Amino acid sequence: MQHVQLNHTVVHARDRRVSAEFLAGILGLEVGAPFGPFLPIDLGNGVTLDYYEKTDEPIQGQHYAFLVPEDAFDAMIARLERIGVTYYADPHHTEPGRANTLFGGRGAYFADPDGHNMEIMTRPYIRP
Repeated sequence: MQHVQLNHTVVHARDRRVSAEFLAGILGLEVGAPFGPFLPIDLGNGVTLDYYEKTDEPIQGQHYAFLVPEDAFDAMIARLERIGVTYYADPHHTEPGRANTLFGGRGAYFADPDGHNMEIMTRPYIRP
């Protein structure tokens, strides 16, 4: 079986700079140089999120989950709090201001400027 890896994915945004800088700021990453119509965030594992401005129709919200180091989680939560973004323990955003403890780690969900449901988690989901 071939080894297949995700290389990049496009994230639609009303303003690619605002959205890319928002997420990069929360995750403690840098926004890369523009690449054609894309503004990338390098996630450090060979994958980039390529922000693309889409202003001709509504943005369809997507879910993006990020496996983050345990020792960086509190700093990410603090960045969300500092800019007034509510985080939630659940993907439906019904438990504000709380983190979850799924799979022996910690996790939280928050909305980005375009309504994408972002997730940070310190342990990957356990799959059967």
